[in-house]
Amino acid sequence: MSNKVLVLPGDGIGPEIVGEAAKVLECLRQEHGLQVELEQGLIGGAGYDAAGKPLPDETLRLAKASDAVLLGAVGGPKYDTLDRPLRPERGLLAIRSELELFGNLRPAILYPQLASASALKPEVVSGLNILIVRELTGGIYFGEPRGIRTLENGERQGYNTLVYRESEIERIGRLAFETARKRDKRLCSVDKANVLEVTELWREVMTRLSADYPDVELSHMYVDNAAMQLVRAPKQFDVIVTTNMFGDILSDCAAMLTGSIGMLPSASLDKNSRGMYEPIHGSAPDIAGQGVANPLATILSVGMMLRYSLNEPALAEKVEAAVGQVLDQGLRTPDIHTSDTRKVGTVAMGDAVVAALRS
Repeated sequence: MSNKVLVLPGDGIGPEIVGEAAKVLECLRQEHGLQVELEQGLIGGAGYDAAGKPLPDETLRLAKASDAVLLGAVGGPKYDTLDRPLRPERGLLAIRSELELFGNLRPAILYPQLASASALKPEVVSGLNILIVRELTGGIYFGEPRGIRTLENGERQGYNTLVYRESEIERIGRLAFETARKRDKRLCSVDKANVLEVTELWREVMTRLSADYPDVELSHMYVDNAAMQLVRAPKQFDVIVTTNMFGDILSDCAAMLTGSIGMLPSASLDKNSRGMYEPIHGSAPDIAGQGVANPLATILSVGMMLRYSLNEPALAEKVEAAVGQVLDQGLRTPDIHTSDTRKVGTVAMGDAVVAALRS
């Protein structure tokens, strides 16, 4: 029986990078027996342009009927003047919420071929392999009340609410502990418990959960210190678990340790491991349509999809090995290009990965 995968190219460079990832899926179907059916849908600005809303009803219907979703990126300056509920990013938040994708896995792995592309010294980042587990459907991005209001003196005030229920913290905590068990059995919970009561509760729950996972070493760190430690000594971390906003920020910081944000995939999972897979970079409207975007994060997101939602770990390893083989050949998109490598475009990089899968 075939797995159904919904493909959402989105905006900006999204259609370009997703196009290359779709070629990889098609190659796996033809050459390696992957049972998969691809459907396409609209989200973000593309959804607004076609249906007047960033998450069209038909897209949500297709997503709920799919085994996995592959997303490109959403957003662009042409939509910045829309009312907030109509902006592309609201479509992304909505699909995460509607599919109950509470757990976001963001690996930061430095391929040895890219050690010189990192902003940090090779000895600091060589061998880096961090996994950030980000809570995705709660916290300040979803908390109510929120908005912009006018005070009695006429001054405008913006406000958002940071809120977590104990059950939400426990749910993401258990995912993080289970994930750490499969790695180096070290989990660092990042919070701001010295200032924010909500993360004081976060720390209490994580500490309580640790009794159920005696084989996992739990530590705690304030988010400001964690940001500093990521650039000072990143290899001290194995798995990091944190809130929605903190995870958003720290994972982008970790991305640059690997040489380029264009190299980092992500998985957003529900309680049954159905997931949405996407690169963590944005829509990059400044380079959209130029054929220079790096598709490797999207292709590696396909690898995560094969591992977590489609139950094809062997094919996931093939995809990851193919990316490594292409890097060994010295091929680089502009974001990771150095003087001793060969610069290629989006399509050429995707074609090279497909060729490696067929070899």
